[in-house]
Amino acid sequence: MRTSGEGLVLRLRCVLGAPPRAVFRALTEPEELARWWGPDGFGIPSVESDPSPGGAYRIAMRPPEGAVFHLAGEFLEVDPPRLLRCTFRWEEPDPEDRETVVTLSLRELADTSTELTLTQGDFATEQRRALHEEGWTQSFGKLAGLL
Repeated sequence: MRTSGEGLVLRLRCVLGAPPRAVFRALTEPEELARWWGPDGFGIPSVESDPSPGGAYRIAMRPPEGAVFHLAGEFLEVDPPRLLRCTFRWEEPDPEDRETVVTLSLRELADTSTELTLTQGDFATEQRRALHEEGWTQSFGKLAGLL
């Protein structure tokens, strides 16, 4: 297990078959987020989002078996349709959790698709980084299917 000073960062890239404006809308509008957010089998009962610098978001997640839990954060940088940067924290976090910063960069490709790059960190443990990698990968798969 690596700890705080060693820079456990998650980096993911995917190509989505829609222009950056459509992808950005899917990343920021509550109704759109609720359609694709979360690992496979999770429901999203509610999303609150104010995608402006200093604005907040809060997402309720329901696992296939279990009680609803929440994640929340603050938007640090919003530059439509190119960049979204925010904090990410679990409400009632696992003891190994800490607040991280998520950066989502969008780049238009020649065929009007979008390359989406995610960076998130620093994580307290490799296990928490791996958990987020699995969740984001499944979420982005659902997003790709919707776009």
